[in-house]
Amino acid sequence: MPPRAQHRPHATQWHGIKLEDPYAWLRAENWQKVMRDPSQLAGDIRSYLEAENAFTSATLAETGPLQDALFAEMKGRIKEDDSSVPAPDGDFDYYARYVVGGQYPLVCRRPRGGGDETILIDGNQEAAGKPYWGFAGSVHAADHRLLAYAVDEKGSEFYTIRVRDMQTGSDIGDVIADAGPGMVWSSDSLTLFYVRYDENHRPRSVYRHRLGTAQADDTLVFEEADTGFYVHISATQSERLVLIVTSDHETSEVHVIDAETPEAQPRLIAVRQTGHEYDVEENAGTLYITTNSGGAEDFRICIASLANPAPDAWQELIPHKPGCLILDTALFKNHMARLERENGLPRIVIRELATGTEHQISFPEEAYSLGLSYGYEFDTTTVRFTYSSMTTPGEVYDYDMVTRERILRKRQEVPSGHNPDDYVTRRLYATAADGAQIPISLLYRKTTPLDGSAPLLLYGYGAYGIAIPAAFSTARLSLVDRGFIYAIAHIRGGKDKGYRWYTDGKRDKKTNTFTDFITAGEHLASKGFTQRGHIVAHGGSAGGMLMGAVANMAPDLFLGIIADVPFVDVLNTMLDKDLPLTPPEWPEWGNPIESAEDFARIRSYSPYDNVKAQPYPHILSLAGLTDPRVTYWEPAKWIARLREFNTSDNLVLLRTNMEAGHGGASGRFEALKETAIEYAFALKITGKAVAGV
Repeated sequence: MPPRAQHRPHATQWHGIKLEDPYAWLRAENWQKVMRDPSQLAGDIRSYLEAENAFTSATLAETGPLQDALFAEMKGRIKEDDSSVPAPDGDFDYYARYVVGGQYPLVCRRPRGGGDETILIDGNQEAAGKPYWGFAGSVHAADHRLLAYAVDEKGSEFYTIRVRDMQTGSDIGDVIADAGPGMVWSSDSLTLFYVRYDENHRPRSVYRHRLGTAQADDTLVFEEADTGFYVHISATQSERLVLIVTSDHETSEVHVIDAETPEAQPRLIAVRQTGHEYDVEENAGTLYITTNSGGAEDFRICIASLANPAPDAWQELIPHKPGCLILDTALFKNHMARLERENGLPRIVIRELATGTEHQISFPEEAYSLGLSYGYEFDTTTVRFTYSSMTTPGEVYDYDMVTRERILRKRQEVPSGHNPDDYVTRRLYATAADGAQIPISLLYRKTTPLDGSAPLLLYGYGAYGIAIPAAFSTARLSLVDRGFIYAIAHIRGGKDKGYRWYTDGKRDKKTNTFTDFITAGEHLASKGFTQRGHIVAHGGSAGGMLMGAVANMAPDLFLGIIADVPFVDVLNTMLDKDLPLTPPEWPEWGNPIESAEDFARIRSYSPYDNVKAQPYPHILSLAGLTDPRVTYWEPAKWIARLREFNTSDNLVLLRTNMEAGHGGASGRFEALKETAIEYAFALKITGKAVAGV
């Protein structure tokens, strides 16, 4: 029998409305301690989560052989001894590679152009004997002697930064705890800038660490007073400036420090104004500022002198083009590459700085993914980019911005074999009730019947302006090869069709995200790709909120729902100002503490609060005990309430990873096991499980 969570009376009152929450006890009172040490979890909560895990394991036990087959397939599509394309910097090439059977990367370097390899960090050795080892990356100093790297060993995203001598292979004595994942070196290779978390797991302060000193002696460089703003650090491509960026979901503010004078006070570029977002790059004393000021909803690029960076001195370089969203820029000594997206498709535009001459890098497929790769060098004519589609494995190109020569440096290998010609990728559009055209990316085998008989997995996210690329995935082939059609709904709330596509799916327009997803599913059924009740919906985090909402709004459209670390207890979380992400999230969803209108709107769609007596589809939810982003109790409470009200006999399952956080298992193969569970669930409920083995 499935576990039944106890009812324990709990009520709060907001804006004259009483909220009763009988499962509130699943929220650990000492959650901050649990993030750092999972053994601190209260016994009754642990017992309940373990009972849910046991029930899920027992329910899916018959799919064990299928899970093993799926895992073997997905692992077989990964080149186990894969390596990244070396990135040159000075006298060295830096790269990462894997070894056969290894779960974690090896960070390496060699003399530029070839020569004997030096292993700087062996992730498999570092992770040995640890249930979780999250590697956030490394940054080498300008003199190529020291390497700073950050590791999380709990899944709670509290990182420890260490510094390794690349010549000896040993760590020096410096240890920085409770830090964020980002690090920036000063030009003299003796100072590290890093971000420190506060007691509520919020990155709000920047510190300067001088090598050879204790963390207690580090100097506070910048502190954000507003709990709704988070701080992160980076460096310009020129490496001249350390960037301190503080922002929420709609406003940003940048301070800079000259990397040559690390003890200088940060300089403000433009004071924050609500709704103004901007990024900064630098070239020979000139700032290149990507900004949405002046009504540039999809952003424009301005220039200004570093000596006088005030906004009234900004001069427009690249004007705003409505519907053409500037996503990213890579600035070099003589060129600028910018990544932009128009009507759902990305492109790269190269600009010669001296003349203003521009040209585009184009691609032929209907739907694809494109990304800029910065590299380390500033004085170069080469820009690196990545390309893939739902049928085309990832490719890495070096592009000469002068000669326009495109060199393929790496094509993703699929050891077990992959023929793109066996598959079809398409781009469709569904029409929303208000006339909006919702892009849908499709992948299926050429032999898959398009008569409505095929099961379909529909993926969606739709929040924070994040666009879901139509990129290649080796894992999803295991579904597609078993007769599934795989679809991505590029719904409002992302920036798939420009910044307006994002704002039309947030705050007072949030329900557009949910109705767009439902419209996409109905469109696919009407066009014969599947039929109502044959769709498995999939989403995670904020996409998990989407899963909970559509389960309440259109349960008969879906056969099943897979919700990864789902943000489903939206109202209670937004009412809890002490949780890590709550204050920064208010611009995205609204502040129900201060606003009765926001309270009513969030309450109207919050998945947990809108569970009711009706037949729900099959549901599988995955959670992480040390997740600071979507706390474990959100899916736990949601599943408990679904069990209470669901009138169907469909499965309602919860699986909590007791040794991981938001990203799930840390090892590359362990993560595939979680995917195998999800896919086995989808195949089981669609009746494809037996044939799948």
